[in-house]
Parts: sequence; C-alpha cells; structure tokens
Amino acid sequence: MAMDEPRKLRGHKSTATCCIASRDRPGLVLTSGEDGCVCWFDLRCKDVQFIIDFGTEPVSSLCFKTGNENILYASYGNEIKSFDVQTLSATSWKRLESFNYNKDEVNQVVCNGRSSFLASADDSGDVKIIDIGQKRLYKTLRAGHTSICSSVQFIPWRPWEVITGGLDSKLVLWDFSKGRSQKIIDFGSDTQNSSGQCLNPAFVHSIAIPEMDMVDKLGKICAVARGDGIVDLINIESELSQKGTSSKGSSSSSSSNNVIKRVCLDYSVGGHNAAVSCVAFSLFQEKGRFLISGGNDKTVKIWDCFKCLDPDNNNNNRDFLHLNINLSKKVNWLCTNQSDSENLVVCDTTRVVKVYSIT
Repeated sequence: MAMDEPRKLRGHKSTATCCIASRDRPGLVLTSGEDGCVCWFDLRCKDVQFIIDFGTEPVSSLCFKTGNENILYASYGNEIKSFDVQTLSATSWKRLESFNYNKDEVNQVVCNGRSSFLASADDSGDVKIIDIGQKRLYKTLRAGHTSICSSVQFIPWRPWEVITGGLDSKLVLWDFSKGRSQKIIDFGSDTQNSSGQCLNPAFVHSIAIPEMDMVDKLGKICAVARGDGIVDLINIESELSQKGTSSKGSSSSSSSNNVIKRVCLDYSVGGHNAAVSCVAFSLFQEKGRFLISGGNDKTVKIWDCFKCLDPDNNNNNRDFLHLNINLSKKVNWLCTNQSDSENLVVCDTTRVVKVYSIT
C-alpha cells in the first residue's frame, strides 16, 4: 500500500530521540532530541509551539505523569527532571523536582498507573524506582542485567512489578516492592535462527505493555523489540508460572488451553531484517488492535494483534502484517495517538519528526 507523504515537524537542531502523544489533549505531541531540547507540537497548528532547552546533553526519554499530564518527566543524562507544562511560555518554564539517583545515563523513564512511582533504566544495568509522593528513592533493582538496561515498563495488572530489557539479551520481571527478580528470559541462548533472519545479537531495545483497557482483548502480554530483527509477543502470566531462567529460540507460536504463550514475528512473516528499535500498541481505531514496530531496516511495520493472538490462526500466520511503511532513515522511536488521522509519530535518525495517517 502506498503511503501519503508524512507531515514533517521541525524544531530540533539534531536527531530526535523520543516522542509521546497526549491522551487528554488531542493533537499534542512532545518530542526530545540529542540537541538537549524538548519540542511541544500541536498538530492543529503549523509550527512548533514551545522549545524547552535543557542544555547540551541529549534528552533520551519523556513521559507524562499518569492522570495528570500537566506534569512532564524527562531523562537528561543521569537525571530525571520534571516540570509543569501549564507554566510554559516562549521564553521560560517552571521546573519542579529533579531526581538524581541513577549513576549512569538514563535510557527510559516511565510512570506507573497510580502515578505513585517512576522507574528509570540506565546504562549501568540498574533500574531506580522513585517514590513520587515522598520524593525519594524507593528501591534499586540490580543484578538482573549484566549490560545496559535499555527499557523498563510497569505491569498495570501487577501493581508492584516491572519488566525490563537490556543489551545482555535478557528480559527480567521484577517485584520492585522486594527489589528482587522473579523471572529472567534469556534471548541470547537462541541457537535456532529463522531462515533469512539477521544474525545480530538479540538485544532487547524496547518493551511495550498493553494498557488495562486493552488486556481483555490482548491478554496479559508484552511486546519485545529485539536486535536480531524479531518482535516477540509473550504471555507474561505463562512465563511467571515457569520458575527460573528460560531461553527463547525463534520457534513458532505455541499455545495451550486456548492461550497463546508466545508469537514470534520474524522475517518469515514479513518482519524486520535488521534490529528492531521500538514497539508500541496502537491508540487509534480499535485500541490495542495493532502493534507498531520500527527498525534499523528503515521500515515501520503495523501488525494485527488480534490475528497474531488468535489460537485458530496459527496455520495462516502470513496475515499478521497489516501494513509496511518504508522510510529513508532508521527509526529511533515512535508513538500513536487516538486520532483518525495524523495518528502515528515517528522519530528517525534525522532532526525532522514525521507524522503518518493510518486508516
């Protein structure tokens, strides 16, 4: 399918690293970049509305405070900065708290569903859990990863648990109230590789978890973007029921009791042929129906989750890929919004952010 030319959002002076879309304010998109800036775009307007200059280091990650999008968190070096977006003007902004608990550069910051905790994953492999109300460090999650921790997400149906991914090819499920790992999935022990699949290490670059109002349709799953070009859909509850460390090869989907335990979206079903950098569940159309993945092969792929997770569709899995979008550059990050148009935002390795309409 031929895609219309994307809308282009200009405001950064160098590569855009992250993007988030507002749930409460239709058309609001925030992006961060290697230029140390956060850009505020209103898709109803032509130009960037505000540019917040943090300094010379890249702003690696952004998130809103859950339930209060007036509060924005941004990771800048090894620090988490927060500010009140209601105070934004063309020349100033009001900074609130600053959390400086990570010893190394933060790769992702996220807020839990109750807006009581932040989690920040850093280059040392540690994850810091920050108590927002008490403005203090709550727990350090350590010794799960032996390399960079690239991604972290809270698990909404397990309010005291997070899941992390790293450049040691491991996916780790944690009970952060105890500061202990519960389950480690090691993609690095994958000795079988699908025909045509790239041979890069199975680093975990990104994790996506469905929101609570998606779980009824999708199940209690997570999506994993891997360095070997594979996107995995994994049933978290099935994994937790198996104790210890498990390895995941590039095997076909497995299911029992009418529950899909794992779906492997690889090259053989139209997947990526280079590292996958980002995954996100869709907010447009039927919420959670699509999983969007972007990669170093300069493509964005839109997968039909309902077909992927249908136990009766295993023998007809060529239908998984709903749409393929070819780009001119590698993908850094992407997000979606709830609009009928201009609903997919992509940060590639340029300073110009692209907005596509998926219908």
